[in-house]
Amino acid sequence: MGDPDALNVWNGQRLVGRLQRDSFGHISFCYHPSWLSGEGFAISQSLPLSAEEFKAEEGIAHSFFANLLPEAGFRERTARDLKISNTDFNLLRAIGGECAGALSVLPEERQPSTEQRYRLIDDEELMAWVTQHGHSYSWSGEERPRFSLAGAQNKVPILVREEKYLLPQGESPSSHILKFEIAEYRNVPAYETFTVLLAQAVGLPVVNIQLRSINNVHYTIIERYDRFLNREGKVLRAHQEDFCQALGYGYEKKYQEDGGPSFAQCYRMLGDVSSEPATDLPHLLRWQIFNVLAGNSDGHTKNLSLLYKANGEIRLAPFYDLVCTRAIEGIDHHLALSVGNERNPGVIVKRHWEDMAKQCDIRPRYLLDLVDELASRLLENLIPTRDLFKNRFGECPALQRIEQIVTKQCKKAGKKLT
Repeated sequence: MGDPDALNVWNGQRLVGRLQRDSFGHISFCYHPSWLSGEGFAISQSLPLSAEEFKAEEGIAHSFFANLLPEAGFRERTARDLKISNTDFNLLRAIGGECAGALSVLPEERQPSTEQRYRLIDDEELMAWVTQHGHSYSWSGEERPRFSLAGAQNKVPILVREEKYLLPQGESPSSHILKFEIAEYRNVPAYETFTVLLAQAVGLPVVNIQLRSINNVHYTIIERYDRFLNREGKVLRAHQEDFCQALGYGYEKKYQEDGGPSFAQCYRMLGDVSSEPATDLPHLLRWQIFNVLAGNSDGHTKNLSLLYKANGEIRLAPFYDLVCTRAIEGIDHHLALSVGNERNPGVIVKRHWEDMAKQCDIRPRYLLDLVDELASRLLENLIPTRDLFKNRFGECPALQRIEQIVTKQCKKAGKKLT
């Protein structure tokens, strides 16, 4: 048996480093010498390659790895199903084998398997997941998957092969993510699908999303941008990290209001690390503008990620978790990331965009032109996107609420830029 207070971090069959828990439950990290002497890369902008230990009391390593875990009720239910205490270290030990990005976190006594194993998800099981909003999924059983997905919404990573859904076994990688309706907000899958399609229509790089339903209950299936197939059809992992991880913040600070990073911090960091800032930085600006105009007030820093490519490039990942939250009753409409110093999207005017431009050290006129351009493109693409949605997924009257919000916000933005 290995040390119960230690975990190994792997990238495929290569040992990246070691996590160590102290008596207070805080986590330290140290890169393995073989990773440093080989072709290893820094797994985070906040964890540069170094032979020195990232000490537990500093909190940086703990924040990075805790950001890999699910949040809120999904986290609590996971701990309850597994009959473990709800601590970051225990959850990493139990479900860290398949995380976002390329890393696997495993107990010291366990080596990552070279075999990829899956089991077929039958129609009855899938129906139970969908109709019960993912709550019927259980982490129990000898062959339980060892995967962790960040975020509060119920999700299940799966492999899609020949239009069949398969559940990864052990730390086998997934290719897609299933996301379910939220009991209190049943239209979220349709809202997310439409919002993503709208973002794609106006030129934003986004994930591939499909809306499905069983017994008139919707769910989405989303293709993972951090997974790809090799020539033999084997699923491989690509490394990624969200902006909270890259900037050294814990998941509890993903909102600016809670002490998290500002948009300007995100912008400057991306400019420093992106291999193609001339492409990625305008996309990031358009993402923030889109959130204001399309009513997505939940565009926080865990909904932005860096993608580490095999050729060594670092790029802004495709955008994900785009939802017109202003169409949902009972959801806070204030922006996760302020424009200038204003979080209320209903009162944002020219000076707020100018303040944001100054904070990002870009010309105010350039940003104002982007706002005007995106507002025009959104209005032009609303009806075509609605028709595309209808052709692919059928009628959804609830989308009228999104159309009204986007139309009102875009027209208001145009008037307030002069």
